[in-house]
Amino acid sequence: MKVSDIVSNKIDRLPNGYIFTYKDLSLSVEDREATIKSLNRLVEKGKINKISKGKFYKPEITIFGSLIPNQYQIVKDLLEEDNKIIGYLTGYSIYNSLGFTTQVSNIIQIGKNNLRPNLKRERYLIKFVKQNNIINKDNIPYLQLLDCLKNIKRIPDTTIDRSIEMFISIFSDYKLKDIKQIVRLAQKYPPSTRALLGALLDELQLEKYSKTLLQTLNPITRYDFLGINDKLTQFKKWNLI
Repeated sequence: MKVSDIVSNKIDRLPNGYIFTYKDLSLSVEDREATIKSLNRLVEKGKINKISKGKFYKPEITIFGSLIPNQYQIVKDLLEEDNKIIGYLTGYSIYNSLGFTTQVSNIIQIGKNNLRPNLKRERYLIKFVKQNNIINKDNIPYLQLLDCLKNIKRIPDTTIDRSIEMFISIFSDYKLKDIKQIVRLAQKYPPSTRALLGALLDELQLEKYSKTLLQTLNPITRYDFLGINDKLTQFKKWNLI
């Protein structure tokens, strides 16, 4: 069977929206050049789309046209390398998935230990956010939540007091072991994030955990969160104004 036929058959078995490279087709190294030529011909025919150099996907066709892959597929190579987690989705997509906003953005933000320049893929602008904690599969949900807390003023199409209500609801569903991990990870976030987290934990009567955060803060520093005193009764204790 010709390489072009093998490539077509393998692509037919891939799900729509799955981003792949020639390596995912599991052909021999000797067939690499023929594989790349076959992929480029399929792009010209419109059977697959090219998202960036060496990366392709089979589009899902609807009555509204061709759909682009979901955000995870768009950036999965930036989140994992050699089966090791090196980044995680954060920012606008997480604001939306956690229910803080219904707004959808064409900016994808990725938390990483080492920053790199912004880049474009399809209609998305991909930006990178510095994360000082070690990133692993288990702590990503905590880091995503702390990132939301850190950027509470920047969450679009909502207000701080509505976001506080969401945070209280989310934290109330966590077990104490989860709270302990969040407090530990918060140590590497800005003081304003730690103060806001401490006030939230106080609201849930978790002073046992919030006192650790209080000890890390300068007692004379004030943190400006307009409207915060309507939702957090201990705002003065945490110098929130």
